Amino acid sequence: QLQLVESGGGLVQPGGSLRLSCAASGFTLDDYAIGWFRQAPGKEREGVSCIARGGAYTNYADSVKGRFTISRDNTKNTVYLQMNSLKPEDTAVYYCAVRLYSLCVLGEVAYDYWGQGTHVTVSS
Repeated sequence: QLQLVESGGGLVQPGGSLRLSCAASGFTLDDYAIGWFRQAPGKEREGVSCIARGGAYTNYADSVKGRFTISRDNTKNTVYLQMNSLKPEDTAVYYCAVRLYSLCVLGEVAYDYWGQGTHVTVSS
């Protein structure tokens, strides 16, 4: 059974950092593109970052470029989202998703399976 489990969310002050994890089971995560998405209260879900099969290509939303970094650890079958210089507007539920394809895109309709989400709150 294909499953994604996010972890690492929490409460952090503005300017702080968090690292989110997306652990996969039931499939080899590196065989596919993985995306991170977020949904803030009252807003639609938006693409944050993605990493292609093999990890050679990554993409980021303009709002997080230079602050967030996506990476893979194939030995742990896990994808990470390192979030630095966090801002209150980064507050959201963060989801990871797998696209049963090798190319990386930020559109959520392209993704096939989703995790349950992890909450990130940036507040003083």
